[in-house]
Amino acid sequence: MTGDLLRVQGLRLGYARSDVVHGISFHVPRGSIVSLIGANGAGKSTTLRGLSGLLKPRAGSIVFSGQEIAGEAPHKIARRRLVQVPEGRIAEAKQAAEILGDAVYSKLPFSGSTKPMSDDLAQLVLNRTWRPALAVTGMDGYPMPENAGNVLLPYTSTKLSFRLPPTCDAEKATKTIKQTLEADAPYGAHVEFDAEEGQGGWNAPALAPWLAESLKRASTKHFGASVAFMGEGGSIPFMAMLGKRYPKTQFVVTGVLGPHSNAHGPNEFLHIPTGKKVSACIADILADHAAQ
Repeated sequence: MTGDLLRVQGLRLGYARSDVVHGISFHVPRGSIVSLIGANGAGKSTTLRGLSGLLKPRAGSIVFSGQEIAGEAPHKIARRRLVQVPEGRIAEAKQAAEILGDAVYSKLPFSGSTKPMSDDLAQLVLNRTWRPALAVTGMDGYPMPENAGNVLLPYTSTKLSFRLPPTCDAEKATKTIKQTLEADAPYGAHVEFDAEEGQGGWNAPALAPWLAESLKRASTKHFGASVAFMGEGGSIPFMAMLGKRYPKTQFVVTGVLGPHSNAHGPNEFLHIPTGKKVSACIADILADHAAQ
């Protein structure tokens, strides 16, 4: 599949009576990366808000995957798999990276001189929580190396795992992946893609002021440091189900894994000191909620 994934022409955006973006035009070819560079106040964030539907364009065209999307509602644009990482989540990623330092990646068993994909720790956090990722988790049709020879293979079968941004429509993304893999295979090869039901992610609602202050106060009291927030890529749809059922509810999602404990691994264990502190924090938060 070739051509432009995104094409913006003459886009004009603004707030109240003032224009901030005066007819910007650019295009993003498929498989490429394009950067918007400018001073503070130049309109970079405003442009992104316009692309994701958070700000209605005053003029211009936005074509994504061949479809005009200028003026569409944000939730409809998200269903098209055009997703913006919220500014608040970026700030949280920077804070978490500053606290964790090299622990963002050093706990992973890198082989030899292998390095992370970026030297920017905040970007590594965002890669883990907001950006799409593909992993090949299984493969069939290839012989074991000791039995392999220079022969034709009758078939190759792989199992793929895709991690999607939390606000991306998983059902539509699954359909797009199927269409992409089957429609334009190299050299006319026959490709079949069968997918399990895709599960969407969950982006927690913004914290109420009382809860933000309560979290900060409880963390400082029991851990000696202010609260920090960290997303987690996973396949458990439980939080998305709760968020859909109770859209106005505030959530505090935490755990008690301690140092060197690996979730869902052979060394998963409960860290008693951490568990006590987390329990004390939750008790203080519930007390603050009761006092509202």
